[in-house]
Amino acid sequence: MTTKAELHHMIDELPDNVTDEAARLLRTLGGPLMQALFDAPEDDEPTTPEEDAGTAEAREQYRRGEGRPWKDVRRELLGE
Repeated sequence: MTTKAELHHMIDELPDNVTDEAARLLRTLGGPLMQALFDAPEDDEPTTPEEDAGTAEAREQYRRGEGRPWKDVRRELLGE
């Protein structure tokens, strides 16, 4: 389990250009949606072979460096 001291250390190590985003993310942790997600039971439904294949392909794409930065995906989805 991560301690608050460890979190403080990680925050201290953040580059200045990501502090606004980090603050935004931390603020969401105390909200009702995040609490509901934390309290939700783990998904225990079996996956299909197609889902497993998709997951494996996504992991391989990530390992090959074919992922997209979150800021690009966010801009596309939100029209920023």
